[in-house]
Amino acid sequence: MLVFLPPFIRLPLALLLVSLNVLLHATVLFVMAALKALMPIAGIRRALSRALVGIAEQWIAVNGFLFAAFTPTQWEIEGRDGLQPGGWYLVLSNHQSWVDIPVLQKTFNRRIPFLRFFLKKQLIWVPVLGLAWWALDFPFMQRHSKATLELHPELRSQDKEATRKACERFRESPVSVMNFVEGTRFRAHKHEQQRSPFAHLLRPRAGGVAFVLETMGEMLQGIVDVTIFYPGGQPTMIDLLAGRVRQIRVHVRQLPIPPEFLGGDYENDADFRARFQGWMSALWAEKDALITRMQAR
Repeated sequence: MLVFLPPFIRLPLALLLVSLNVLLHATVLFVMAALKALMPIAGIRRALSRALVGIAEQWIAVNGFLFAAFTPTQWEIEGRDGLQPGGWYLVLSNHQSWVDIPVLQKTFNRRIPFLRFFLKKQLIWVPVLGLAWWALDFPFMQRHSKATLELHPELRSQDKEATRKACERFRESPVSVMNFVEGTRFRAHKHEQQRSPFAHLLRPRAGGVAFVLETMGEMLQGIVDVTIFYPGGQPTMIDLLAGRVRQIRVHVRQLPIPPEFLGGDYENDADFRARFQGWMSALWAEKDALITRMQAR
């Protein structure tokens, strides 16, 4: 609609409107979250939680309208049939860019329950957005390096306890628990450091997925496996708003949760852990092959 405006007008205008959209919806979220925090009646708290999700979904919908109005990006999304907005899902995705988040939001907004991401604890300090994520009950995790965990193994329990508490909250109403399984955005130097066996992906981190299944697997209707591919390379948010992302391809498939992985003890059962890691590696090998096919089109 507005893609024919000169770039020196289109980009500042798009940034302004996206920023205003953030401030407007985030302000309403903060007010509603404060009311929820002060409310002693559980039923009203649950109603306020639903209202918070409705505000967030409207925020995402307006962002989607702005992207459509200001950018020429062609979206190719397949595999969403049969998803239910009232279900419980575990959503797994590869991770290439911060653009992945609005891509996932556009793909699933109001088609499945609102996506909740596990976020690094430091992200709560991101201006405006950090508090918005807090208001929406996004779980914040204290990520420790492998070297730190080797020196202080007691720290392993912190993320596990944070995950457990988040999953307990998620039992109250339908939710989509989102996990970027690689744990970080794909970069060539990370790929080389890991000696990843995959052409387009980093190694999957299976522990977080296993613990979500252990904690709330019996509630989940299934797994939503998402593969995101940018034919023009890994974009930034500025690239997206500036109209430099010509195409985005998203492939969605629904998978059943293998019953043998419900209720297992990933941390303490070595045999279970090996089988689970093997299953995740097989899933990632299929995703890697799919990206190769998407790249060839």
